[in-house]
Amino acid sequence: MTSTIRSLGLGLLLAAGLAGSAAAEDVVRIGTTPESYPPFTTIDANGNVQGFEADIKDALCEEMKVKCEWVLQAWDGIIPALTENKFDAIIASMSITDERKQVVDFSDKYYDTPAMFVGRKDATFDVGADGALALDKLAGKVIGVQVSTTHASYADAKLKGIAEIKSYDTQENANLDLIAGRVDLLLADSIALTDSLLNTPDGEDFEVKGKPFNDPLMGAGVGVAVRKGDPLKDKFSAAIAAIRANGKYKAINDKYFKFDAYGG
Repeated sequence: MTSTIRSLGLGLLLAAGLAGSAAAEDVVRIGTTPESYPPFTTIDANGNVQGFEADIKDALCEEMKVKCEWVLQAWDGIIPALTENKFDAIIASMSITDERKQVVDFSDKYYDTPAMFVGRKDATFDVGADGALALDKLAGKVIGVQVSTTHASYADAKLKGIAEIKSYDTQENANLDLIAGRVDLLLADSIALTDSLLNTPDGEDFEVKGKPFNDPLMGAGVGVAVRKGDPLKDKFSAAIAAIRANGKYKAINDKYFKFDAYGG
């Protein structure tokens, strides 16, 4: 009887330990937006997150040996939702800026692509000797940007008082207004504009105006955002370095791009 009780007790302890290990498995909740932002993020018909950032998320979580779950959150409320603990990190093409670093911490960058202006092919805009669009010649023009983006911040800093800046909740809605003729130019990420507009049938009458460009106002690349002081920052940075070193990043990159999206 004593032996049986001891065996039963040991079995219960082992079972409890295993249950505790399973319960303690790390789950990292990743916030992203339900708005389509190809090729970085798209949501398929079944509600699954697809695209470059989905693949990067999978590679990072595998490297960190954690289970990751997506949580969808509208872009304009995504940082407040992170600070309110609705999820643990943001992977949503969020540029690393000094302003945002006052509220959240960032991992090292995992991609860095330039911005660009897009307008109708039959519309003429002045371009400087360096190939850049002449911002001081945009008086009276309407410039479309997605709200709460670094492109919106850049437009506000550089074009306020020159052009009218019109903000949109999603890049898709900004694209639709350009197509409808309600804005003269869009300013957004060069790859997102190429995939969501220029490479589609709706984009055949539009082109890049000036050359793609980077500016300090638009941040130092795109990183994973986490709450202030969260050790996940360093874990994500280490995982980014690891997948860059072991070839996983390149495999994902080459699936979507013909260049290194990581940038210089």
